[in-house]
Amino acid sequence: MRRMLAGMAIVIMSGACAAAPDAALLAKAEQHKAPALALLQKLVDIDSGTFSAKGLDDVGAIAAAELARLGAKVETFAATPALSKNLVATLDGKGKGRILLVAHMDTVFGDGTARAHPFRLEGKRAYGPGIMDDKGGIVIGVHALAVLREQGFDDFKRITVLLNTNEETGSHGTRTLLERLARQHDVVFNLEPGRPADGLVVSRKGSGDIELAVRGKAAHAGVAPKQGVNAALEAAHQMVQLSQLGDEAKQTTVSWTVIKGGERSNVIPDQATAQADVRVMQPEEFDRVERDMRRIAAKQLVPEAQVGITLKRSFPPMPPSPKTDALARAATAIYAELGRKLTLESSGGAADSSLAFAAGVPTIDGLGIVGGGIHTAEEYAEVDSIAPRIYLLARLIRQFGKDPQLPR
Repeated sequence: MRRMLAGMAIVIMSGACAAAPDAALLAKAEQHKAPALALLQKLVDIDSGTFSAKGLDDVGAIAAAELARLGAKVETFAATPALSKNLVATLDGKGKGRILLVAHMDTVFGDGTARAHPFRLEGKRAYGPGIMDDKGGIVIGVHALAVLREQGFDDFKRITVLLNTNEETGSHGTRTLLERLARQHDVVFNLEPGRPADGLVVSRKGSGDIELAVRGKAAHAGVAPKQGVNAALEAAHQMVQLSQLGDEAKQTTVSWTVIKGGERSNVIPDQATAQADVRVMQPEEFDRVERDMRRIAAKQLVPEAQVGITLKRSFPPMPPSPKTDALARAATAIYAELGRKLTLESSGGAADSSLAFAAGVPTIDGLGIVGGGIHTAEEYAEVDSIAPRIYLLARLIRQFGKDPQLPR
């Protein structure tokens, strides 16, 4: 198998000797396509941005009812400092494997977006805010479990579903809960969106932010500019020199994204702030960036300015791993049963799978609905991916529920 990082996909070709699909399971998955789409519409037409407590409560209530109908024990957990509550649903069986399914209820969209851009179908695509990230993941999870329940499958020890309310802002209200749950399970399946090329995510970059704050001294820009200390000028200098913190060979990027300084064009600004997005593939790169950041920031253009700089770490990276590769092989073989090709990709985006992976638990990502236009007004889901993705997740749950050992 050959992996091309930095967002490039590997196409895993289904072999000529691929096993035949489980006809009964596939038929069930096809039968669930329509109700899954109906549930998706219901969720998409609710605004549930990370800061929308009511919307998150409403989505959580719908998901809780669906999971309770499947016989799950549903609990809620505070997500402080985030709004609303995380939802945890558990199903107990008679087998060996312990499986954790993870998805998130929050989106990046503000209140009013669902009304402005409601769920709509156009050909073979469905559109709406958060339809793939990650309401489609919730729907695939619910209906994969429903299919297995209808087949009477109980050859697992425990299946747990965690629905997070604050993934889009770093999961700061969910980390302790997620890490604890991950360690109680044998494998984690993250229901983040499937890639547009019908793929899974096998590695992710970690994320963080550099926060720069410069204090200077105000003065009249025309009458006495030299009496001032230009905070904006020093901030600009820092941004330029700190832009060299990235390392292409190690796939580390540092991108300045926000700058604020001054209020009037005729006043030397006495303060300025800037923010940079940091992405790393290797955990130790966070330490290196922080060391180099402080060393470089000491070189000031405006000596009288006061420069404060911090690195805030968010998600850890999920680097390539033999354990992830083993899960990918299992998923590839299952998808080949349907005559479908599965791509395995690396993503610059961060997600909860990185937290589970960092907890030492085999994890694979991107098992949700397939789509594109993520985080935009034209976010879409491929309707024809619903049944195959239900089948894929259900087969993975069945395989690892019976035997939690990773295949070689």
